[in-house]
Amino acid sequence: MAEDEQNTKETRSFLTCVTELAQLLGVEDVGMEPGDRHARHLAHAMRKPLLERPSLPNEWFAPLMAAAVYDPDPSFCRWFIEPAVYAFGRRRAMAALVDYLQVGTDAERSGAVRAWYSAHVPLRADRSPAYGPGGVRDPALDESQDVKTDWLEASLRVFAESTDLLMRHRVLLNLPTSRTAYPAQLRELLETTVASARVHPDPYIRRWAAAAD
Repeated sequence: MAEDEQNTKETRSFLTCVTELAQLLGVEDVGMEPGDRHARHLAHAMRKPLLERPSLPNEWFAPLMAAAVYDPDPSFCRWFIEPAVYAFGRRRAMAALVDYLQVGTDAERSGAVRAWYSAHVPLRADRSPAYGPGGVRDPALDESQDVKTDWLEASLRVFAESTDLLMRHRVLLNLPTSRTAYPAQLRELLETTVASARVHPDPYIRRWAAAAD
Protein backbone atom coordinates (compact mmCIF):
# COMPACT_ATOMS: atom_id res chain seq x y z
CA MET A 1 0.00 0.00 0.00
CA ALA A 2 1.34 3.44 -0.88
CA GLU A 3 2.21 5.77 2.00
CA ASP A 4 -0.50 8.31 1.07
CA GLU A 5 -3.13 5.53 0.89
CA GLN A 6 -2.06 4.21 4.30
CA ASN A 7 -2.26 7.71 5.82
CA THR A 8 -5.80 8.11 4.42
CA LYS A 9 -6.80 4.80 5.99
CA GLU A 10 -5.35 5.84 9.34
CA THR A 11 -7.14 9.21 9.24
CA ARG A 12 -10.54 7.57 8.64
CA SER A 13 -9.90 5.03 11.38
CA PHE A 14 -8.77 7.79 13.73
CA LEU A 15 -12.05 9.62 13.22
CA THR A 16 -13.95 6.41 14.03
CA CYS A 17 -11.89 5.94 17.20
CA VAL A 18 -12.29 9.48 18.51
CA THR A 19 -16.00 9.50 17.68
CA GLU A 20 -16.47 6.35 19.78
CA LEU A 21 -14.48 7.86 22.63
CA ALA A 22 -16.40 11.16 22.44
CA GLN A 23 -19.66 9.26 22.77
CA LEU A 24 -18.38 7.46 25.86
CA LEU A 25 -17.20 10.73 27.38
CA GLY A 26 -20.38 12.60 26.48
CA VAL A 27 -18.58 15.16 24.34
CA GLU A 28 -20.93 16.57 21.75
CA ASP A 29 -19.76 16.13 18.18
CA VAL A 30 -20.57 19.41 16.45
CA GLY A 31 -17.65 19.42 14.02
CA MET A 32 -18.39 19.87 10.36
CA GLU A 33 -14.77 19.88 9.21
CA PRO A 34 -13.68 17.28 6.69
CA GLY A 35 -11.74 14.17 7.68
CA ASP A 36 -8.60 14.86 9.63
CA ARG A 37 -9.66 18.29 10.94
CA HIS A 38 -12.92 16.84 12.27
CA ALA A 39 -11.01 14.12 14.12
CA ARG A 40 -8.54 16.63 15.57
CA HIS A 41 -11.39 18.90 16.69
CA LEU A 42 -12.95 16.03 18.62
CA ALA A 43 -9.60 14.98 20.07
CA HIS A 44 -8.96 18.51 21.33
CA ALA A 45 -12.42 18.67 22.93
CA MET A 46 -11.69 15.49 24.91
CA ARG A 47 -8.14 16.26 26.02
CA LYS A 48 -8.93 18.22 29.19
CA PRO A 49 -11.98 16.20 30.35
CA LEU A 50 -10.00 12.95 30.10
CA LEU A 51 -7.21 14.25 32.32
CA GLU A 52 -9.58 15.85 34.83
CA ARG A 53 -11.42 12.64 35.74
CA PRO A 54 -10.31 10.93 38.98
CA SER A 55 -10.91 7.56 37.32
CA LEU A 56 -11.95 6.12 34.00
CA PRO A 57 -14.24 3.12 33.44
CA ASN A 58 -12.38 -0.03 32.48
CA GLU A 59 -14.30 -0.28 29.21
CA TRP A 60 -12.74 3.02 28.10
CA PHE A 61 -9.22 1.56 28.05
CA ALA A 62 -9.41 -0.15 24.64
CA PRO A 63 -10.97 2.87 22.88
CA LEU A 64 -8.34 5.16 24.44
CA MET A 65 -5.49 2.98 23.21
CA ALA A 66 -7.08 2.61 19.78
CA ALA A 67 -7.34 6.39 19.45
CA ALA A 68 -3.68 6.71 20.43
CA VAL A 69 -2.58 4.06 17.93
CA TYR A 70 -4.67 5.39 15.06
CA ASP A 71 -3.75 9.03 15.67
CA PRO A 72 -1.57 9.81 12.62
CA ASP A 73 0.30 12.60 14.43
CA PRO A 74 2.98 11.46 16.92
CA SER A 75 2.83 14.88 18.59
CA PHE A 76 -0.82 14.49 19.58
CA CYS A 77 -1.29 10.80 20.41
CA ARG A 78 -0.15 11.75 23.92
CA TRP A 79 -3.65 13.21 24.43
CA PHE A 80 -4.92 9.62 24.69
CA ILE A 81 -1.87 7.83 26.06
CA GLU A 82 -1.44 10.19 29.01
CA PRO A 83 -4.92 9.71 30.56
CA ALA A 84 -4.61 5.97 29.94
CA VAL A 85 -1.30 5.87 31.83
CA TYR A 86 -2.68 7.89 34.74
CA ALA A 87 -5.95 5.98 35.04
CA PHE A 88 -4.84 2.43 34.18
CA GLY A 89 -1.10 2.47 34.74
CA ARG A 90 1.96 2.67 32.54
CA ARG A 91 2.33 -1.10 32.60
CA ARG A 92 -1.08 -1.80 31.09
CA ALA A 93 -0.75 0.96 28.47
CA MET A 94 2.66 -0.25 27.35
CA ALA A 95 1.49 -3.86 27.26
CA ALA A 96 -1.36 -2.85 24.96
CA LEU A 97 1.13 -1.22 22.58
CA VAL A 98 3.24 -4.38 22.62
CA ASP A 99 0.12 -6.34 21.62
CA TYR A 100 -0.50 -3.97 18.71
CA LEU A 101 3.10 -4.37 17.60
CA GLN A 102 2.99 -8.16 17.83
CA VAL A 103 -0.32 -8.91 16.13
CA GLY A 104 -1.62 -5.67 14.62
CA THR A 105 -1.89 -4.61 11.00
CA ASP A 106 0.99 -2.59 9.56
CA ALA A 107 -1.05 0.58 10.19
CA GLU A 108 -1.56 -0.44 13.84
CA ARG A 109 2.09 -1.39 14.26
CA SER A 110 3.15 1.99 12.90
CA GLY A 111 0.74 3.68 15.31
CA ALA A 112 2.10 1.68 18.23
CA VAL A 113 5.62 2.83 17.35
CA ARG A 114 4.44 6.45 17.26
CA ALA A 115 2.65 6.08 20.62
CA TRP A 116 5.45 4.22 22.44
CA TYR A 117 7.39 7.41 23.20
CA SER A 118 4.35 9.04 24.81
CA ALA A 119 3.81 5.99 27.02
CA HIS A 120 6.92 7.13 28.90
CA VAL A 121 5.21 10.38 29.96
CA PRO A 122 6.38 11.58 33.41
CA LEU A 123 3.77 11.12 36.13
CA ARG A 124 2.98 13.94 38.56
CA ALA A 125 0.41 13.96 41.35
CA ASP A 126 -0.70 17.48 40.39
CA ARG A 127 -1.24 16.61 36.73
CA SER A 128 -4.33 14.42 37.08
CA PRO A 129 -6.58 13.38 39.98
CA ALA A 130 -6.33 9.87 38.55
CA TYR A 131 -2.73 9.77 39.81
CA GLY A 132 -4.05 8.39 43.08
CA PRO A 133 -6.00 9.39 46.21
CA GLY A 134 -4.01 11.86 48.29
CA GLY A 135 -1.19 11.84 45.77
CA VAL A 136 -0.33 8.19 46.51
CA ARG A 137 0.04 5.72 43.67
CA ASP A 138 0.51 1.96 43.62
CA PRO A 139 3.98 1.45 42.10
CA ALA A 140 2.83 -1.84 40.56
CA LEU A 141 0.70 0.18 38.13
CA ASP A 142 3.82 1.57 36.49
CA GLU A 143 6.32 -1.28 36.83
CA SER A 144 7.16 -1.92 33.22
CA GLN A 145 10.72 -3.13 32.79
CA ASP A 146 9.63 -6.57 31.59
CA VAL A 147 7.13 -4.95 29.22
CA LYS A 148 9.91 -2.81 27.77
CA THR A 149 11.86 -6.01 27.13
CA ASP A 150 8.80 -7.43 25.37
CA TRP A 151 8.74 -4.29 23.20
CA LEU A 152 12.38 -4.71 22.22
CA GLU A 153 11.83 -8.34 21.30
CA ALA A 154 8.67 -7.60 19.32
CA SER A 155 10.44 -4.82 17.41
CA LEU A 156 13.37 -7.06 16.51
CA ARG A 157 11.01 -9.80 15.34
CA VAL A 158 8.91 -7.41 13.25
CA PHE A 159 12.12 -6.25 11.53
CA ALA A 160 13.04 -9.86 10.79
CA GLU A 161 9.62 -10.98 9.60
CA SER A 162 8.02 -7.98 7.88
CA THR A 163 8.14 -7.74 4.10
CA ASP A 164 7.25 -4.04 4.19
CA LEU A 165 10.33 -1.80 4.00
CA LEU A 166 8.64 1.14 5.73
CA MET A 167 7.58 -1.09 8.60
CA ARG A 168 11.08 -2.51 9.01
CA HIS A 169 12.45 1.01 8.81
CA ARG A 170 10.10 2.33 11.51
CA VAL A 171 10.67 -0.37 14.09
CA LEU A 172 14.44 -0.53 13.69
CA LEU A 173 15.13 3.20 13.81
CA ASN A 174 13.20 3.42 17.08
CA LEU A 175 15.41 0.80 18.72
CA PRO A 176 18.46 1.70 20.84
CA THR A 177 21.84 1.05 19.22
CA SER A 178 23.60 0.38 22.53
CA ARG A 179 23.88 -3.33 23.31
CA THR A 180 23.65 -2.57 27.02
CA ALA A 181 20.01 -1.57 26.47
CA TYR A 182 19.14 -5.21 25.70
CA PRO A 183 18.82 -7.93 28.35
CA ALA A 184 20.84 -11.11 27.96
CA GLN A 185 17.94 -13.14 26.58
CA LEU A 186 17.72 -10.83 23.56
CA ARG A 187 21.43 -10.63 22.69
CA GLU A 188 21.33 -13.45 20.12
CA LEU A 189 18.29 -11.96 18.39
CA LEU A 190 19.98 -8.54 18.48
CA GLU A 191 23.15 -9.85 16.85
CA THR A 192 21.10 -11.49 14.10
CA THR A 193 19.29 -8.20 13.52
CA VAL A 194 22.51 -6.18 13.39
CA ALA A 195 24.05 -8.64 10.93
CA SER A 196 20.99 -8.36 8.68
CA ALA A 197 20.94 -4.57 8.94
CA ARG A 198 24.62 -4.28 7.98
CA VAL A 199 23.93 -5.62 4.47
CA HIS A 200 20.47 -4.12 3.99
CA PRO A 201 20.01 -2.04 0.81
CA ASP A 202 18.37 0.77 2.78
CA PRO A 203 21.05 3.31 3.83
CA TYR A 204 19.23 4.34 7.02
CA ILE A 205 19.03 0.75 8.19
CA ARG A 206 22.73 0.25 7.43
CA ARG A 207 23.44 3.43 9.40
CA TRP A 208 21.59 1.97 12.40
CA ALA A 209 23.78 -1.14 12.15
CA ALA A 210 26.91 1.00 11.98
CA ALA A 211 25.86 2.83 15.13
CA ALA A 212 25.22 -0.49 16.86
CA ASP A 213 28.70 -1.66 15.87
